[in-house]
Amino acid sequence: MSERKEAFMRILVCIVSGIILGIWKALIQLLVLINWIITLITNKRNKEIANFCEIWNTQIYIFLRYISFVSNYRPFPFEGLEKNMSKFDKRLNK
Repeated sequence: MSERKEAFMRILVCIVSGIILGIWKALIQLLVLINWIITLITNKRNKEIANFCEIWNTQIYIFLRYISFVSNYRPFPFEGLEKNMSKFDKRLNK
């Protein structure tokens, strides 16, 4: 794919993935508040909520690397849903 076509593709990916990640961000912000409340009441964090937030963190990282031309790995929903940053980083170093 030529550089120009790739740049146009990145614009399309930016719009679609950006909308999805933006909606997902609102959910994450709500879950962060819930996790804080749970932690304050029970003195234990909710691991499932933290892991779900990690999935979003990983997707944002992939999105920003792709949009800034650092990587050619496309973000969700154009590629698979990477769930853990450390596993994703290991895959990049192969």
